[in-house]
Amino acid sequence: MCSSIFVTGEAKSPSNNPITSKFGLFFIGLVVDTDTHRILDAECTATLALTNSFVRSLIVGAGIDEEEDLVERISTRYHGSSQRALITALRNAASKYRCATDNTR
Repeated sequence: MCSSIFVTGEAKSPSNNPITSKFGLFFIGLVVDTDTHRILDAECTATLALTNSFVRSLIVGAGIDEEEDLVERISTRYHGSSQRALITALRNAASKYRCATDNTR
């Protein structure tokens, strides 16, 4: 049986980014399997559906405990104006995940 949790991460996006105008901050939401630490689903506060789809393709299936690999994947493949915000939000979500799963063990 799969045990999953939902975690979010947030970060500031560039002031000239439409994400900032629309949402104020950049957010990412992740559904993570706590048995395998695999990311089952992901969504972010992108203004384009294509961005959300691409970010999802980079993250889903990866281990949230493989944070540096995820950051490298984003750094080399995602070249949108919110790249730094995405990385920061992912790191923030990974930190929240570690805190949540440390409390459940």
